[in-house]
Amino acid sequence: MSARQRLWPIILYLIAAMILSVLPMPDWAAPFRPDWVGLTLIFWSMHLPRRFGLGAAWLSGLALDALKGALLGQHALALTIVAFFTLKFRLRLRVFPIWQQSVTVLALIAVYEFILYWVDGMAGRSVDGTDRWIPVVTSAVIWPLVALFFGRLQRRLAFE
Repeated sequence: MSARQRLWPIILYLIAAMILSVLPMPDWAAPFRPDWVGLTLIFWSMHLPRRFGLGAAWLSGLALDALKGALLGQHALALTIVAFFTLKFRLRLRVFPIWQQSVTVLALIAVYEFILYWVDGMAGRSVDGTDRWIPVVTSAVIWPLVALFFGRLQRRLAFE
């Protein structure tokens, strides 16, 4: 299987993450939705930096802006900054035990949410604080499962 053919499953999972990000949920469960696109980009930026870097983060963010009806460029900016930090420290992150990776993911998703919070504040749009920060914790809690799932996919597709 060529490298281009092996890339399609990852792109499909990124699209699935975007769908999970906008899928309707009950009102009580909506604040607990993990940041699926952020988790997906963190993993693939960490493990396939030549294929999923700043450009993929920016394009994914623009698509997420369009899907969520957010200010154009808001998610693109936030995901690009998260991808930058992930790429900068990827060699360290890869050797961390899973619990330290979860703490790092918590920090990266917190940066992502802070940027969204800042842009919303500059635009005059307010969002409840709990609705903004609970996904940071749920994303960190679910990270071990995401890393296990995508790690198996990476081994199956024989990347790097």
